[in-house]
Amino acid sequence: MDKENENAAIEKAAHTIVKKVIRAAQECYLNNVQKEEAEYTARNIQWTTCENFTVERGLQQIEEYISTEYALFVQQTWELHKSWLHCSEFLWEEDLQYSKKYHYRVLWSIPTRRKPIPLATASTYFVIEISKIKPVILPVEVFFFLESSRLIHRPEHCRFREKWLKDIIENKIILRERLKLP
Repeated sequence: MDKENENAAIEKAAHTIVKKVIRAAQECYLNNVQKEEAEYTARNIQWTTCENFTVERGLQQIEEYISTEYALFVQQTWELHKSWLHCSEFLWEEDLQYSKKYHYRVLWSIPTRRKPIPLATASTYFVIEISKIKPVILPVEVFFFLESSRLIHRPEHCRFREKWLKDIIENKIILRERLKLP
């Protein structure tokens, strides 16, 4: 009976210690995440005005916003490793009652020496909206979303995560393997 009571007491003490350690680790993690988020300010570029907008200018500004090549000259907006390659293209124009929307796609991949043709790619879609009712001296409105998500991001409020692109590519590769595609 004493041995059982002793084991129960040891188990209870161990359980209490483990709970305290887990709670302390969670608090430490949350403090670090909150500190990192508090120190981060969303980086953006100066988007063109509605009157100066063209399809080509929109594509050029998207390139400027996402590209790491510009990081030497201005503060980098998207924190991506230099191994990421992308191509951008204009898709279509949408004429609505109170605005015009211009749709673009940026296709991302990480080619390597062993696999120069990637198994999967990830797309980011940009929409540049030009109001027909607001003053033309205002900047265009810009939104973007990832191919696997309905969440719409605004450049001035969003911290882009490289992990989002990696997750899309990993999910596509897993699906390809499960379907046994070449």
